[in-house]
Amino acid sequence: MEKVFATAKDKMNKTLANLDSEFSAIRAGRANPAVLDKISVEYYGVPTPINQLAGVSVTEARILTIQPWDKKALKDIEKAIQASDLGINPQNDGTVIRLTFPPLTEERRKQIVKDVKALAENARTAVRQIRRDCNDKLKAMKKNSEITEDDLTYGGTEIQKITDDFIAKVDKAAAEKEKEILEM
Repeated sequence: MEKVFATAKDKMNKTLANLDSEFSAIRAGRANPAVLDKISVEYYGVPTPINQLAGVSVTEARILTIQPWDKKALKDIEKAIQASDLGINPQNDGTVIRLTFPPLTEERRKQIVKDVKALAENARTAVRQIRRDCNDKLKAMKKNSEITEDDLTYGGTEIQKITDDFIAKVDKAAAEKEKEILEM
């Protein structure tokens, strides 16, 4: 039964880590290298993440600088950024690419907060699905006479405690991200 609890915690931790990575990729008005994580560049015929082709740094609060290790990749990186849904026009000076993040409008902030809430709800749904799977495993163990009725009740209570803990973590992460977006 402890194995079921450990599996639930592991899967829920992965859900939380995924949510954190989704939140870090949200463009919130200030430069953040994580916004480039989902952009791949065709480099010698192989789709390659930008952070493997170039040094990415935040030079000012709203400016991201991309300095490719291979100068030939500069145009390819620029094209990949333009083709992405980032919504920022790269400025290429021949050696580096600069991305200037515009300040967010109030309307855009509200849209980003909606997106954050949707991501948080998806994470909560995933956590509840993990709970459901674990409860099903416990019921199967009871059916196979591996655990008693009392163990099933105890297991259900423990799984619910774990679920409540992770739902609270998701809510806290979402609230922090919303606050970050609205206070800029």
